[in-house]
Amino acid sequence: MRFTVSSTALSSRLNALSKVINSKNSLPILADFLFDIRDNVLYLTASDSENIMKTQLELVESDENGRFAIGNHDLLEAVKGFSEQPITFDIDQATNLVKISYQNGMFSLPIESAEEYPLPQNMDFSAHEIVIPNTLLAENINRTLFATAQDELRPVMNGIYFDLTPDCLSIVASDGHKLVRNRLMSIQSEQPAAFILPKKPASLLKNLLGKDGGDVVIRFDDRNAQINYGEGEIICRLIEGRYPNYNSVIPQNNPNMLTVDRLGLLAALRRVQPFANDSSNLVHFRAEGGTLQLDAEDYDFSKTATERIACEYNGQPLSIGFKGTSFIEILNTFDSPEVIMQLADASRAGLVLPSEQPENQEVVMLMMPMMIND
Repeated sequence: MRFTVSSTALSSRLNALSKVINSKNSLPILADFLFDIRDNVLYLTASDSENIMKTQLELVESDENGRFAIGNHDLLEAVKGFSEQPITFDIDQATNLVKISYQNGMFSLPIESAEEYPLPQNMDFSAHEIVIPNTLLAENINRTLFATAQDELRPVMNGIYFDLTPDCLSIVASDGHKLVRNRLMSIQSEQPAAFILPKKPASLLKNLLGKDGGDVVIRFDDRNAQINYGEGEIICRLIEGRYPNYNSVIPQNNPNMLTVDRLGLLAALRRVQPFANDSSNLVHFRAEGGTLQLDAEDYDFSKTATERIACEYNGQPLSIGFKGTSFIEILNTFDSPEVIMQLADASRAGLVLPSEQPENQEVVMLMMPMMIND
């Protein structure tokens, strides 16, 4: 069997697929890429047994259909430095070798039988479907992924929750200390449905999406999801379990409202936060009149920092503690010129919102306060 393919097209597809492969695998063949040539199209697959990633590309030419598996590391290293040129694969099934020829040379690598490569049984993903613009899904994964947990006792918190209702699609993440809720008003369903996307396929999508237009189609049932994103698809196992009632923890009555320049607050926090205690990362937010004061201290090492920035504040004088590193993460997810903080008192969660909501969306971020000793 022989086929010819563009070097740069192959390299870019293999690089994307390689992100799903683990460094250690339950089956040795899961360290391979699966090549499947059908009717002058190359179908590529990579898997870690729980997540399967597929893509395809047109071949320059091919003489017959066939399938084989080839180790990911050696092939990636071999093709990643090529300039754009055709490269030709000659496969000898008798000796289990492939000879790869290019303009100035050739190399050969061992191959394995495709029959050894585990593929899932045909799944019925007809239960539920979400169609979402590519760039919109990328934007929302970027905005929520940082808030997922790493909690062995509550695995449902370790992914992104997609909650489809007659009103909107909510995309939610929380680690118990911070929470992100995005509402997409343009996506609705008369039949409510929900699933929890694990962190790994979410991270894969974060790197794949947003590069072109078009829609992403997500089909899912109680255990698995199939995500078609244009150049390919991801099939993944979902996190099973009941996600907490995230709406109930978002406080509704927050009489103290503070509006501040986002980049100014971000820069001030980056200067002050290194002076906070390493274990707590506690930063005091003191709001009064037109001033927001940030204080950090680490008495163990005799370090303190204070910075004041201008703001608009229409509430009672208030002092509240937040984890500085988490607040920086929240500010980094926004692109609005200002942020609005809605606060009740030092013991209740604070809300952080963009001053300008994205079109047809509502973004709310929540931060649990930390105990401060004045």
